[in-house]
Amino acid sequence: QVQLVESGGGLVQPGGSLRLSCATSRSIFSIYAMDWYRQAPGKQREWVATSTTNGGTNYADSVKGRFAISRERAKNTVYLQMNSLKPEDTAVYYCHTRINGDNYWGQGTQVTVSS
Repeated sequence: QVQLVESGGGLVQPGGSLRLSCATSRSIFSIYAMDWYRQAPGKQREWVATSTTNGGTNYADSVKGRFAISRERAKNTVYLQMNSLKPEDTAVYYCHTRINGDNYWGQGTQVTVSS
């Protein structure tokens, strides 16, 4: 069974920072790319960032230069460091991986950027 467990969301003021975490099993972490997506109220879920097993990273234009995705092998965890947060970053953030054509999602963690 594939488990993706997110944590780290919360309420932050504009310009602030948060770090999201996504923990999974070693077998998943070692073999597959891991992504972050987000879904704002009334909008479709959108891709945010990807971390590949060889250290590669990719970002949506809307977060490039502000967000950073990283991996910690010892904890089988992927992080999303979010800096210079804007109100439009408010959304539920989901960890994701794709295995043999099947999509797996975490439970989501709420990020609210508001003064």
